[in-house]
Amino acid sequence: MFKKLCQIAEVWAGELQEFTVDAHNVIVVNVEDAGFRVFHARCPHQDLPLGEASLEGNILTCPAHRWQFDVSTGRGVNPKACKLKRYASKIEGDSLLVDFEVIEEASPV
Repeated sequence: MFKKLCQIAEVWAGELQEFTVDAHNVIVVNVEDAGFRVFHARCPHQDLPLGEASLEGNILTCPAHRWQFDVSTGRGVNPKACKLKRYASKIEGDSLLVDFEVIEEASPV
């Protein structure tokens, strides 16, 4: 079931924001030329928060141990054998909606 997460204007292209809905803490990334991605806001390495992660192009870097992820897919860049937990999302009017049914499970190395 989709729930309203935020207004699409709240997350500009190339930017990430952290939100909490129904006790689910997520990060929303507006991937340039690819649209919105919604991920669980914890790194699969040691379950540390990603709300303060840096974003350069499509590369999200965890602030704790510098693990990197491609936000267009959620897959690990460094190390490659990991990925973020990603949630289904869609745009309805001016709102971004999320369904907390997992698209891909996170996987630690």
